[in-house]
Amino acid sequence: MIDEGDVHGVTSALVELARQLAEHAGPLKDFDKAVAQFHREQASSAEAEAVSTLQGVGQTSLASQAVAHAALGAVSLIPGAGVVTAMTSPDAAAQSLDRLREGVRERRRARGGDEAGVVGAFVSELDRLSLRHSWVMLFLDTWEETGRYLDEWVRGLLVDGFGPLPANVIIVLAGRNELEERKWAALRSQVVDVPLEAFTEAEVRMLLAARGVTEAAVVEAVLQLSMGLPLLVELLAIAQPESAMDAEAVGELADVAVTRFVQWITDPWQREVVLSCALAPQLNEDIFAAVVSPEARGLWAWLCGQPFVTGHGGYKHYHSVVRASMIQQQRARSPILWSATHLRLASAHALWRAQVEDGLPRAKRWGDPRWRRHQLDELYHQLCAQPAAQLVPALEAAVQAAGADTATLRQFADTFEQAARDSMDPALRLWSDRLQIALAGDRPAMLCLDTLLRHGQLGSAARAWAHTYRGWHLTDHEVSVAEFDRAITVDPDNAQAWAYRGNAHIWLGNTGQAISDLSTSLGIDPSSAWTIARRGEARRQAGELDQAIVDFTAALALDPSSSWAFVQRGRTYQEAGRTELAISDYTAAVDSGSGSAWAYVARGDLYREVGRLDEAIGDFSAALALDANYAYALAQRAQTHHEAGRPEEASADFTSAIDVASRCTTDTNAAWTFVSRGIFYQQAGRVEEAIDDFTAALSMDPSSVWALVQRGIGYAEIGLFEEAVSDFSAAILIETADRLGLAWAHIFRGVRYHHAGRFEEAIIDFTAALTIDPKYVFALGQRGESRRRAGYYEEAINDFTLAIAAGAGFDGLAMSHRGESLRQIGRFEEAINDFTSALTISPNNVWFLGQRGVAHRQSNNFMQARTDLEQALSLEPDTPWILFELAMLNTLEFGVAACAVGWAELLAMTCTQPAANATRFFSLFQGLIIDHASPVIVAEEYLSRDPDQDSVTDLLHYLKELTGLEEEVVEGAGECRRVIYTHYRST
Repeated sequence: MIDEGDVHGVTSALVELARQLAEHAGPLKDFDKAVAQFHREQASSAEAEAVSTLQGVGQTSLASQAVAHAALGAVSLIPGAGVVTAMTSPDAAAQSLDRLREGVRERRRARGGDEAGVVGAFVSELDRLSLRHSWVMLFLDTWEETGRYLDEWVRGLLVDGFGPLPANVIIVLAGRNELEERKWAALRSQVVDVPLEAFTEAEVRMLLAARGVTEAAVVEAVLQLSMGLPLLVELLAIAQPESAMDAEAVGELADVAVTRFVQWITDPWQREVVLSCALAPQLNEDIFAAVVSPEARGLWAWLCGQPFVTGHGGYKHYHSVVRASMIQQQRARSPILWSATHLRLASAHALWRAQVEDGLPRAKRWGDPRWRRHQLDELYHQLCAQPAAQLVPALEAAVQAAGADTATLRQFADTFEQAARDSMDPALRLWSDRLQIALAGDRPAMLCLDTLLRHGQLGSAARAWAHTYRGWHLTDHEVSVAEFDRAITVDPDNAQAWAYRGNAHIWLGNTGQAISDLSTSLGIDPSSAWTIARRGEARRQAGELDQAIVDFTAALALDPSSSWAFVQRGRTYQEAGRTELAISDYTAAVDSGSGSAWAYVARGDLYREVGRLDEAIGDFSAALALDANYAYALAQRAQTHHEAGRPEEASADFTSAIDVASRCTTDTNAAWTFVSRGIFYQQAGRVEEAIDDFTAALSMDPSSVWALVQRGIGYAEIGLFEEAVSDFSAAILIETADRLGLAWAHIFRGVRYHHAGRFEEAIIDFTAALTIDPKYVFALGQRGESRRRAGYYEEAINDFTLAIAAGAGFDGLAMSHRGESLRQIGRFEEAINDFTSALTISPNNVWFLGQRGVAHRQSNNFMQARTDLEQALSLEPDTPWILFELAMLNTLEFGVAACAVGWAELLAMTCTQPAANATRFFSLFQGLIIDHASPVIVAEEYLSRDPDQDSVTDLLHYLKELTGLEEEVVEGAGECRRVIYTHYRST
C-alpha cells in the first residue's frame, strides 16, 4: 500500500510497492536492476544534450477481448474499498481498451521511454508473482494526491500499455474525489465506484461492538458526535470512552475529535508529542527528536503505533484529517508556539540539507532526493512560521525548482500549496494558485517562470536564473539567445547563463561565439565539467580538433563517468583520423553503462566508416537490444546491410526504422528515416521509390534540406531538370544550421545548371558552396569545369590547381581538365604535362589519351599525336570524336584531297551524342569540306545553335589549323573563323 508520502513520481511509487512486495514474496531482482539502470540513465541524460495506428472500427485485439470477457478483468479499480467481480458490455469495453492502449503507447513513445524499462520490469514481476499467489493486490491511498503522479500509469496498466497484466492483479484506489470523466470515460466499463458514505446507525453500532464499545449511553453519544463519519467513528471507538460525558460534543466536529482524542491520552508528554509532531508533514526519528522536548524523545515507537499515524519505510505521517484539525487548532490557539516550532524544524532541515550539500555540486542538488526533501521541508516550515518574510525567498527557490525538471517543480508546488493551506496566509494562497495554474499547462516550467518574472519580487540573481532557465527550455535557439542576453545583462556573473548561451550558439553554428561564451563561463566557474565538454564540442565543430580533445580530456578528469564526453572525444579522434583512439573512447562509453545505446551506435558508425561491417552491425544490434525503438540505429544497421550486399535485411530494417520513427518520435525524426530509406532506394537504382520516400519526408518536415536535395538528385536522374532545380532552390532558401546540407543544395543545383549549359549560374552556386566550406574539393573542381566551359580559362586553371593541391581523390580528373584549359589558351607543353600526369593515375583513360593527342597535334608534334590518338582508338574503336581528331591529323599531314573519302565516311556517321566533344562540329565541317557551302552561311548556321564559349574556342582552334593548308578549304576556313570570331568579340 502506498499513499502521498511515498509518491513523487511513477518510479518512486513502484520502488515502494516493490519493497513491500519483496517483504512478502522475496527480492524482485529484475525490477531492482531496471531501477538501477534508470537512475544511471537519468544521471547521464542530465549532462548530454548535444545526441501504430488504431485498429479498424469495430475490430478488437485478441488481448482486449480476453480482458473484456474475463470474469474479473485484467484489473479491477475500486476508489474506496471492495472487490469488483463483473463488467458490463465486454465488446464495447474491448474496443475502448484498444483505443486507450494505443494512446498510452503513443505517450510512452513521445517520452522517449525514460521510465519504460522500470514499468515493464515491474509488470513482469507482477506476472511472476501472480503465478505463485491467488491474488496480488495494490492499494493506492489518498488518490487525490497520488493520482496526480500515477493516474496516467494506472490507466496504462489497464490497457496492457506496459505489457500484459495478469488477470489476478487487483488495484484499489482510495480517495475523496471521483475519477475524472474526461480521462476515464473509455474505461468506465471496468470501474465500479464504491463511495465510502457516512455509516448507517447499524454500521456504527457494528463497528463499535467490534471494538468492545457496548455501553448504550456511550454508543448513543458516539452516534451523535461522529455523525456517522467513518474516521471519527474509528477514532472514538479506539479511544474507548467510558461514559457518555467523555464523548460529549463540543465545538466544531473535527476540533472536537482532536480535543476528545487528546484528552483521553492522559500522559502529558504523550499529549505534547501528538500535538507538536502534527506540525511536521512527514516524520522520521530525527524530525521527531527535533520537534519534541528532550523528555519525550523516547516516545517515537509509541507515536508510530497510534492509529492515525501511517507510512512505510523511514517516514511516517498523520492522517490528513487528523493533522489538519490539529494544526488548525495550534495555529489559532498558540501562534507564538506555532511559529517557534516551525522555525525549529526549519533550522533542523537546514542543517541536514547543509550536510548533504557538502561535496554535492550545485548543478546536482535539486536532482538529489535527500537534498531536495530537506530543502522543501525547510521551505514549508519557514513559510508556515513567517509567511510574509519568506515569500520572496520561496519564490526564488521556485525558480531553481523550475530549472530542474517538471517532477521537481511539481513537488515544490505541492509543498508550497501545503504551506499555504496550513498557514491560511492569503498571499501564499494566491501564489499557490498561480503555481498550480502554471503546472496545469502544456509547458509547466515555462509558464511558472513567466509567472514568477511577471508577478514575483525577485532579486537580480533570481531574475537572471529565471531568464537562464527560460532560455534553456526554449526550442528556438535564436530566441533562447535573447533570453540568455537578458540573464547576463541582469547578472553578468551567472556562469550558467554564459554556458547556456554558448550552447545555443553551438546549435546555431556560431562556433566562434560559442567558444567565447563558454570560455567566459569557465572564467567564472572553472569546475564545470559540462561547460568544458560543451566548449570541446564547439571546438570540434569549428575544426579545432586538438583543442577539442584537450577540453574533453579535462572534462573527463573532472567527471570520469561522463559517457557523453567519451563519445564526443571519440568523434573528435575519428575526425582527426585516429581510429583506434576513437574506438577506445567509444568502448569506454559503452562500458560505462550509462547512455550505452548511443555509445554503441557511435562505435558502430565508425566501424561502418572503416569497412568493419560485421562489427558495425553487431554494435547497432546491441543498441537495439537496449532500446528497440532506436530509429537511427535501425536505419544505420539497414545502411550497413546494404553496403554488405544484403538488400533484403537492409529493406526490412529501413521499413522498421520508419515504423518506429513514425510511432515514437517527432515528425522531424520520422522524416529523417524516410530520407535514409530513400537514399538506399536511390543507390539501388529504385529512383521512383526513392522520390516517393523523399516526398513523404517533406510532408512531415517541409524544411528538411536533405529531403529536398535528395529528391532533387532523384528528379535529375530521371531527367526532370526543372523539378530538380526547384527542389535545390527550395533547399537553399531554407534558413538552417545544416551548413553541409546547404552546400550540397548549391552543389547539385550548380551541376544541373552546368549540364543545362547555364555556366554563369553554375559558377555562382559552386562559389556559394565554397563560401560555406572553402575546402570542398568537389565544388572547386566543378567550378573550374564551369569556368572552363564559360571560357574563363585562367580562373578555371586556378580552381583545378587548388583541387589538385587538396589531394582528395580527384587528381586525375582535375589534372586533365586543367590540361584542357591550358590547351585552350595555347600553353601546349603544360597541357601535355597535365595529361601525362593524369595518365599515370589512369593509364587507359581514352579521353586523357585523346586530349593529349590533340595537344600534341596543335603543337605540331604529329608523330606523338598519332601515337596517342591511335592508342585511344584501339581502346574504343569507331568512336566518332577520336576518328574526327585523327581525320584532322591526317588532313594536316596529307591534305584535304587525300582525306576526302575519309571525311565523307566520318561525317556520314550517325552520332548517338552529336554534342559530345568534336562531333558537335560535324555539320559545320560537312558544309566546309564536303558540300563546299558558303563559309558565312555555315558559320551563321553554327552560331544559331548558341554554342558555349568553350565549344567556340575549340572550333576556332580547328579552323586555325586548317588555315595552315595550301588548298581551297583554307579560304573557306579562314572566312568561317572570321565570322565566328567577330560575332563573339561583339557579344
